[in-house]
Amino acid sequence: MRQPKIGATQTSPTLPTPAQGVRWTTPIVETPGIVVLASWIWRLLRFLLTLPFRFPVMVACLTSSVGAWWWLDWHGLAALWGLAAVVSLVWWRTWPDSYRRCVLLRLLAWWRHVFVYRRHWQPVLVISGLAESYQERRYLPRIRRVTCDTWADRVRVALVAGTAPADFETRVVELAHGFAAPSCRVIVNGPRDITLEFPRRDTLSEPLEALDIPDSPDLGALPVGRCEDGSTWFLRLHGTHVLVAGVTGAGKGSVLWSAVRALLPAVKAGTAQVWAIDPKRMELSYGRDLFAQYADTGESAVAVLERAVADMQDRASRYAGRQRSHTPTTQDPFVLVLLDEVAFLTAYHPDRDIRKRAENAIATLTSQGRSVGFCVLVALQDPRKEVMNLRNLFPDKVALRLDEASQVDMVLGEGAREHGAGAHLIDPSLPGVAYVRLEGSPTPVRVRAAYVSDDDITAMAAAYGTGVA
Repeated sequence: MRQPKIGATQTSPTLPTPAQGVRWTTPIVETPGIVVLASWIWRLLRFLLTLPFRFPVMVACLTSSVGAWWWLDWHGLAALWGLAAVVSLVWWRTWPDSYRRCVLLRLLAWWRHVFVYRRHWQPVLVISGLAESYQERRYLPRIRRVTCDTWADRVRVALVAGTAPADFETRVVELAHGFAAPSCRVIVNGPRDITLEFPRRDTLSEPLEALDIPDSPDLGALPVGRCEDGSTWFLRLHGTHVLVAGVTGAGKGSVLWSAVRALLPAVKAGTAQVWAIDPKRMELSYGRDLFAQYADTGESAVAVLERAVADMQDRASRYAGRQRSHTPTTQDPFVLVLLDEVAFLTAYHPDRDIRKRAENAIATLTSQGRSVGFCVLVALQDPRKEVMNLRNLFPDKVALRLDEASQVDMVLGEGAREHGAGAHLIDPSLPGVAYVRLEGSPTPVRVRAAYVSDDDITAMAAAYGTGVA
């Protein structure tokens, strides 16, 4: 019998016990060097082949410069660049908008592509948790193109197979800070194709004065402010209902008065009416001569709401079997029911019967009034369900500055924060700045309502006042 050597360690195979189980590991596959070399050669060829299509201006300039130097020596190169400078100067002075769009913004896009996004792409995505690993390899979404306009950069990204736009939507804060942008928004273009929108500056930092009153207002697009991209913010009232939420001082009055201001020519023509309810007796009472109906107590407010319900149901009975949509006329005007601090009627009024009647009237108006020309525009501070449990009956929602992050989804709907709506992060020094989410649109839009001053309201009441019924 063979004896073990002295000093040697005797080992014996051990079998896994049922408690230990069996550990399965994925083997690490080492890629052959020839495959890695071929991969790099293919990437280089693809880069060279696609370069003229990705950067046509840069390639054309380099090619023409090299050609001029090759055939005409440095004299030809100097003449070419002198001619280009003269043409560029004439173009800039004659057609500045075209020059900025075709030259300056393209140069800016190239610069930010190379020195901002391409340079920081890998560390930002890895630290943000957007890099994927498979068999000891790391896969990153690829930048396809960077474009710039006057206020934002748009980075078009090709996603890694197996990932989804939601992965980026939950990381918009990390992406914004990673690329030193005020915010980030994710736009889905198609399968594995998204665009990241990074504003370069806050275009809504300056207050916006009251907009001009339109000559013939469109009830489906009333100008009330400005969007982040510089375009006019149009608020739709006809055929919808609007919920406006924000803490004290967030600028709810700017939204309400801007909507009333844009509606005034229709009010004067008799094709629109505003019925106002103002429990605070401070915001809307200043221009009460503009309203066909006005109430500032719980009992009178409920009476106005129930009168609106009765008129709406009478109109619906006349329309039944004859027409399916409403056209504003002097006989059947568009009616805007304007409620400031609606929580006073639905949650805080001491009389339970008043609260119940008000909630029933608001629910009836918001569920049946759209097609017959009744719109409910309400403003509140606290969006919790126990304060306002009718939020889902308002198709269009406006979130001004809010106290808590959870309130953003309460007001704008589930997933609003993931789509870049940071209403809880709005600076208190920016009243009127808000995020708007319209019916059928998953992407919130950042806007700022115009400020309607007391002098503006006084002038409006003097020119368009009709008296209180």
